[in-house]
Amino acid sequence: MATSSRAQVLRLYRALLRESQRFSSYNYRTYAIRRIRDAFRENKNVKDSETIEELVNKAKANLEVIHRQPPMKHHTASHSLPTPLCLQ
Repeated sequence: MATSSRAQVLRLYRALLRESQRFSSYNYRTYAIRRIRDAFRENKNVKDSETIEELVNKAKANLEVIHRQPPMKHHTASHSLPTPLCLQ
C-alpha cells in the first residue's frame, strides 16, 4: 500500500471530526472530538511508514464505526446510552 500523504491524513482527521458531530449527546460528541484530537496530536511525529499506515487504517475503521452508529436523539437518560465502539 502506498504511503499515506499528509493531505490524506488531514482529510481523514476532518472526516472523523465531521462524523463525530452526528452524536446528539453533548458528552459523546465532546468526548469523541477530544479523543480524535488527542490521538492525532499524539501521533503527529511518527515517521515510520508502516506505523503511519497502521494508524491510518485504524482511523479509517473508527470512521466507519462512527458512521454506522445510529442517531441517538430519542434517548432520555445519558446513563442508558451505548458507548460508541470506536471510543471504548
